[in-house]
Amino acid sequence: MTAAAEPTGVSSAASFVRTPGKLKELSPSALRAFKDIARAWKLTSYEQRIVLGVIPQSTYTKYMRDPDGAALSFDTLSRISILLGIFKAINILLPNAEIADAWVSKPNAHPLFKGKSAKDLMLDGSMENLAAVRAYLDAERGW
Repeated sequence: MTAAAEPTGVSSAASFVRTPGKLKELSPSALRAFKDIARAWKLTSYEQRIVLGVIPQSTYTKYMRDPDGAALSFDTLSRISILLGIFKAINILLPNAEIADAWVSKPNAHPLFKGKSAKDLMLDGSMENLAAVRAYLDAERGW
């Protein structure tokens, strides 16, 4: 069985989002949101680089200095999207901002975390662990 060919002139959502123009358009607001989350969670610049996909220091510095000039990769935008979902879910579950922001760094007895914090899990640099934290929080919300 062969896959159906995409009709000429019709692009999938994935290919649309991955165009250089669309990535550049989404990057400034994504970086601003990420900076707010990183500040709330007290992530060091090194930790920020890890959750963004283990990006080089020079790239990180360029992005932080000039978000409007940034053109993030699809991978980095996806990571920020997951982090936004984590941030939102925590703040729904824990409506007190101070408690919600602290939750990320607190040890967690759930088997996913093995006694470590969500931050520890996310700092392995993998997209899978970012997604696992997001899925855990979505399940806690009843999604």
